[in-house]
Amino acid sequence: MRKYNVPILTNKKYRTDSVFVPKSLLREARRQKNIARGEIPKICLLDPDGDILVNLLKEGKAKLNDDWACYHTKLYNFVYDGIEFGIVGCAVGSSFAVLVAEELFACGCKLLISMTSAGQVTPLDVPPPYFVLIEKALRDEGTSYHYLPPTQYSHIDRRLLKTVTSNLEKDSLMIPIGASWTTDAPFRETKFSVEYARSRGILTVEMEASALYAFASAKKKPVICFAHVTNQMGNVCGDFEKGHNNGSADALKIICSTAGAWLNRRKRDKRAK
Repeated sequence: MRKYNVPILTNKKYRTDSVFVPKSLLREARRQKNIARGEIPKICLLDPDGDILVNLLKEGKAKLNDDWACYHTKLYNFVYDGIEFGIVGCAVGSSFAVLVAEELFACGCKLLISMTSAGQVTPLDVPPPYFVLIEKALRDEGTSYHYLPPTQYSHIDRRLLKTVTSNLEKDSLMIPIGASWTTDAPFRETKFSVEYARSRGILTVEMEASALYAFASAKKKPVICFAHVTNQMGNVCGDFEKGHNNGSADALKIICSTAGAWLNRRKRDKRAK
């Protein structure tokens, strides 16, 4: 059998700057759309399913951010429990999520939270739906390999994890912490690949976390990923149910606790300087 140098793993210079950068794309988007440079919230959310955003709009709690110049998405602002957030809906998959993440941080975002729906791999004591804080993600996608050299997993920043988990516990939000499997091909989740992931103790499968954590590590940006485990990959009748309002209220409690923990740590860090 002929051997190939796999392009996704070769010809990478990880410490070399990209020729194409977010600020250039946004500059041209602003020019073409006649959008002045403006501000976005310091804390932003990725909502791949769009359910959180849909419910915020339904309740009249989210407003379009006219300063967002992305070609592919719309950014909305909302306030929850006194904290201002930006939210982008329906950025599904590793490459799309990281493209938006790059643009958000280029525009002034300081913390990015992803709340993605996910499939159950290793069952827990409760049936779906439930949430998992993703500590590390199996790199079964392509985008992460443009940010970090090949490894099995990409990981959340340890200090950020400690900060967030302490606050979740304080707020009585007891969320499992564990590994996820990030795939680019949801309809190639074969019996073999699922059994492999389960043998590694992986809790869930989704499409963004490993790439977002690789981006975060390479660019030194704070990113935290949650999985809303809603399904057993369609293998049971009545699958993909998220609960009341598609789980958006429960998701926002977790998001708000996470944001509050980060804000409090940021204040402490500033006082210590």
